Amino acid sequence: MRVVVRTVSELCITVGALIVLFVVYVLFWTGVKADHVMDDQIDTLQRQWATTAPTPKASASPAGVTYRDGQPFAVMYIPRLGFTWNKPVLQGTGVGTLKKGLGHYAGTARLGGKGNFSVAGHRRTYGDPFKDFPKLRRGDAVVLTDGTTWFTYRIDKGPYKTVPTDIEVIDPVPRKSGYTRPGRYLTLTTCDPEWGHSHRLIVWAHLDSTQPVEDGKPVALRR
Repeated sequence: MRVVVRTVSELCITVGALIVLFVVYVLFWTGVKADHVMDDQIDTLQRQWATTAPTPKASASPAGVTYRDGQPFAVMYIPRLGFTWNKPVLQGTGVGTLKKGLGHYAGTARLGGKGNFSVAGHRRTYGDPFKDFPKLRRGDAVVLTDGTTWFTYRIDKGPYKTVPTDIEVIDPVPRKSGYTRPGRYLTLTTCDPEWGHSHRLIVWAHLDSTQPVEDGKPVALRR
């Protein structure tokens, strides 16, 4: 009997240790790896931009430029989430893509273009890019660059809670956003609650201003 009790106790300790290790892996190690991957994506973009002649006075990503699936094409900054917060934006929202950064919904508008430029990101795991998503407020800036132009969007509504099947949130004119006519919009989406995916949190923003990168950082990014 004592042998059985001892064996069960040892098994419980082993299982408990494995659970702790798994939690550490999910909370810490996947985040460390994701941060390195996202930094690499940004480094790749910056090297590309350094060897590409800028297109001054651009107001949207050039129509001739193709967003390649799974590849980065822009960097996003959200001052509300911290002045060191910056994440790469890649084309597509597949599982593999979202492990590398934020993902642009295929079929939605181009960066800075007419329509609704829509982006998804993990709330937790893989670097927790949108962990503090609920902190976003109306008037907050969301700034992106494609290496030639700075695009500053201003949040108009959100975080708005909905269900995953509510795909209207990325329509060219999202019905629940409050917008009533075509424009140059941005939608950000993430999961809710933090460790679940039963719902989605949404914010909507409009394009407030653009400026060439050679003019320096936009006001929203100046400390």
